[in-house]
Amino acid sequence: MRCAPPPPAAAAAPWGAQGEGSPHHVGAASFDPHADAAGRSGFAAMWLFWRTRNRFSIEELRCVPPSLLPSLVRYLTEQLQKVHVIYEANKDFVVEALRSIAELMIYGDQHDASFFEFFMEQEIMGEFARILRISKLSRVSLQLLQTMSIMIQNLRNEHSVYYIFSNEHINFLITYSYDFQIEEMLSYYISFLRAISGKLNKNTISLLVTTKNDEVISFPLYVEALKFAFHEDSMIRVAIRTLTLNVYHVGDESVNRFVSRVPLSDYFSDMVKHFQKQCIDLDKLVVRSSRNASSSVAMASIEDAIVQIEDALYYFSDVMSSGIPDLGDFITENILQLLVFRIVLPSLQRQSTELLISVSTSMYLLCCILHIFKDKDMASTVAAALFHQPDCPDRKQGAPNGCISGHGHGISDNQVSSTSAADQTHEDKLTPLSSANLQYLPDHPSPSDFCQGNTLREHLLSYITGGDNFQALGSLCLFATLLQTKELDESMLDALGILPQRKQHKKLLLQALVGEDIAERQLFASSSGLADDSICSDFDIYIRKLQNKYGLQCFHPRQMTSKVHRYQVLDALVALFCRSNINADVRLVGGWLFRQLLPHGEEEFTTFHLKRLKASHKDCSAKLLEESGGCWCDLLLPIVREAWKNCKKAIEASSPPKGSKSIISPLDPCSLGGDSSVAIAERIYEMVKGFVLQHQVILFCLGETLTDQPPTYSPVDLPVNKRANAAGLDGSVPKPGLEVNLVNAVPCRIAFERGKERHFCFLALSNGSSGWILLLEELPLKQNGIVRVTAPLAGSDPRTDEKHPKWLHLRIRPSTVPFLDPEKFKGKAKKYLVDGRWTLAFRDEQACMAAEAMVMEEMKLQQEAVAKQLKPLVELDMPEDGLQHPQPSQQTLSDDSPCLN
Repeated sequence: MRCAPPPPAAAAAPWGAQGEGSPHHVGAASFDPHADAAGRSGFAAMWLFWRTRNRFSIEELRCVPPSLLPSLVRYLTEQLQKVHVIYEANKDFVVEALRSIAELMIYGDQHDASFFEFFMEQEIMGEFARILRISKLSRVSLQLLQTMSIMIQNLRNEHSVYYIFSNEHINFLITYSYDFQIEEMLSYYISFLRAISGKLNKNTISLLVTTKNDEVISFPLYVEALKFAFHEDSMIRVAIRTLTLNVYHVGDESVNRFVSRVPLSDYFSDMVKHFQKQCIDLDKLVVRSSRNASSSVAMASIEDAIVQIEDALYYFSDVMSSGIPDLGDFITENILQLLVFRIVLPSLQRQSTELLISVSTSMYLLCCILHIFKDKDMASTVAAALFHQPDCPDRKQGAPNGCISGHGHGISDNQVSSTSAADQTHEDKLTPLSSANLQYLPDHPSPSDFCQGNTLREHLLSYITGGDNFQALGSLCLFATLLQTKELDESMLDALGILPQRKQHKKLLLQALVGEDIAERQLFASSSGLADDSICSDFDIYIRKLQNKYGLQCFHPRQMTSKVHRYQVLDALVALFCRSNINADVRLVGGWLFRQLLPHGEEEFTTFHLKRLKASHKDCSAKLLEESGGCWCDLLLPIVREAWKNCKKAIEASSPPKGSKSIISPLDPCSLGGDSSVAIAERIYEMVKGFVLQHQVILFCLGETLTDQPPTYSPVDLPVNKRANAAGLDGSVPKPGLEVNLVNAVPCRIAFERGKERHFCFLALSNGSSGWILLLEELPLKQNGIVRVTAPLAGSDPRTDEKHPKWLHLRIRPSTVPFLDPEKFKGKAKKYLVDGRWTLAFRDEQACMAAEAMVMEEMKLQQEAVAKQLKPLVELDMPEDGLQHPQPSQQTLSDDSPCLN
C-alpha cells in the first residue's frame, strides 16, 4: 500500500512555516529524518489532522520515518497536557487528540511496546480523567467514552490491560456523572462498561474492586451497571446481562460473595419480579389473541413477548451455571416462590388469586422452565409440586418477597431435610442422607392425614380428557417436557405415570444382576405392585421438601402402585384419541407420548382401552366411507396417504410434533368456513388425521408394524370403465391437447366470457378413483375431438335448470388443495381457491338429460371405486374381546388420597 499524499494545504506550505501550537498552519515538504525538532513537531501536528482511511495501519505507519514516531507520540501527549480549559475553540483539537492517542496506543500494544510504555510514563489515563473533569462539553465526554471502548476492546497485551485498569482512573471514568439526557451518551457508556467486562479475569478484576479484610466492599463496574438492568431499551438490558455474566464467570470467590450479599442480591429478586410482569403481559396478549385469532399484529406481539420471556430464562440459566452456588439457590427460590408457587400452579386449577393467568400460559411457562433450566433441584421441585392438593390447607406460606435468609436450602442427591421439630423450625439445616438419620414417610397415615381433592397432576389429565384445544395441548406438552427432562430421576417419572415400563424393568434387572439387594427386592416386588418401604427415592425427598420448606401439602402415592398412575395416563390418552372435538394435531402429540410410554405395545393397554378405541374407530370409519361419496372423493385416497405419512412420522419422531410455543399460539384450524369445497377439504383432512391416528395406535397395540403406506386396494384391482375405454384413455389422465374419441360425447355451448359463446362436445369420464369433465373441440371429418378444458368430476353436483330444461348447471371445484400440493400454492392466499360455476346449453332437453345422467353414472362409478380401495383400511380386524390383560381394580383407583403432615 502506498502512502497517501498529504492534504493540498499541507503540501503547499513549507515545513517550518507554522504557527506555534496552531494546527491550522501546519505543512510538510518531505520526510527528512534529519529535520530539526520544530520540523518534527510540525509533522506531528500535520499527522494529527491528516485523516486517511486507515491512518494507523501497519502499511501507513511504515511510510513514516521511525525517528518521527516518538515525536508524534510526544507531541500529542504534550499538547493534551497543555489544555487546561476546554471550550468551543479547542474542543476539536481535544477530540482529535483523544482519538489519535487511542489509535497510537492500540498500535503500540499490538506492534511496538515502546509506544505503550511512553504513554504509561506520561500517565495518559490520568490525563484522560483530567480532561473529563475540566470538560463541560458533551462532545468531549462522548469522544472519551468511545475512545476508551475502542481502545479496551482492541488491547491484546495483558500488561496493557493492567495499566488501563490500574490507579483507579478507570473507576473514576465509570462513576463519573455523565449527562444521560444527551442522545447517544448512555449507549456509549454502556458500550464502555461492556468493553471493560470483556477483559475481566481473576487477575484484572482485582484492579477494579476495593477490599477490606479480604472482602470486597466496592465494585463500581457492577454496581453502576445494575442501575440500567431494567432500562426500557432492550439492547441496553442485553448488554447489562452480558456484563453481569462476564463478572460471574470470572470465578473470584470474594467478588462472588459481594454480588450475593444484600443489597446487590436484590437484583435477582427484582429480575424475577420483572420476569413475573413479563409473564402477566404475555398472558394478556394471549387472551387478546384468542379473541381475534386472525390478527397478525397480535401474533407479532406474542412472538416478541415469547422472545423476551425465553431470553430472561436463558439468562437465569446461565447465571445458575456460572458456578456461584448462592446465586443459583437464590434464583431457584425466587423463581419458585414468586412465579411457580404464587402464579403458575394456582392458575393450573384456576384458584382465585390476584395474579391469575390463563391455564395455557401457565403450562407454557412450566414447559419453558423445565426445558431451559438444566437444574435438577428446580426440575424435581416443579415435578413434585404437581402432586400438590390445593384443597388441602397448606401449613405455611413462603416469605412474601420470595427471599429466605441464607441460600443453602437445596437438597442434593445425597441430602434430605430432617423432620424433627427443631429442623422444621430451622429449615436451612440439612442432614446427610444415611440409614441412621433418614426419616421415612408414614405407611399408614392417620385419618387427619387424608383430604379430598384432585392434585395438579390430575387437573392436567382432566384437561386432556375434557379441556379445549389449548388446555389439552398444554397438558400433553408438559408431560412430554417432563419425560424429556434428563435432570429428573426415574422415580419422579414413575410417580407421574410417564416412565416407560421397559426402561424401568431394564434398569432394575441390570441392578439385580450385579447383586444390588435393594434393586433385586424392588424388581421382584414390582410384579405384585408392592413398594419396598426402605427405599427413599428422589420423589420422596422432594415431596418432603415441599411440605417442610414451602408448606405445600402433597399427595404421596404410597398406597397406589406406579402401574395405577400409568393407567391414569393411558386412560387420558385413549380418551383423547376418541375426542373428535379436539384438533387432530393436538391428538398427534398424544400419539407421540403414547408411543414413548409403550414402545412395543406393553401389557398396560387393556381390553377396556382397546374396546373404547374400537368403538370410536368404527364411527370414524363410517364418516370416512361417507366422504367416499363426497365432493372430494377423488382426493380422499391421497389425503389418507398424506395423513398416514405425517402421523407415522410424528409419533415415531424423537421429539414431540409440537413445541411449547404452540401452547399459546393459535392452532391452524380450517381457515375457510361455510360450504366451499376447500373448507370441506380441510375438514376432511382433519377428520382423516384423527382416523389414521386411531388406526395406527390400534395396530401398534396389536403388535403389528406400521407400514409406510396405508393398507388399501391397488387401483389395478378395480373393474375397467367402458366409457373411458371407448374414449381411448387407456388409464391416462386427459390433458388439454389430447385427442379423444367422441363416441359418447354430447354437443353443447358455453360462454366463459360475456358475449363469447363457444361450441364444444361434453364428456364425463371416470377411471378408478379419478374422474373428469371434458369439453372437447370436434375435429373436422373425424370422430375424434381435442381436449380443450378439463374439470374435476367429483363435486360437480349436476342440476338441470328449472326454467330452462336445456341448461345444465355444474359446480367446478379446484383440482387440488394446498396441504396436498404446498409448492403450487406457495405465497398464494387461500381466499382465491373458490368454486366455479358452469352453465352448459344443449340442443334439446333429451341431450341435457343424457349429459346429466352421464355425469351421475360416472360419479357413482368413481365413488364405488374409492369405497372399494378404502375397504381394507376401514374394516380393521380386531379381536372381539380385546387384549387379555389384567386391569387395575376399581377399589385401588378409588382409594382416598393421603396428604402428608
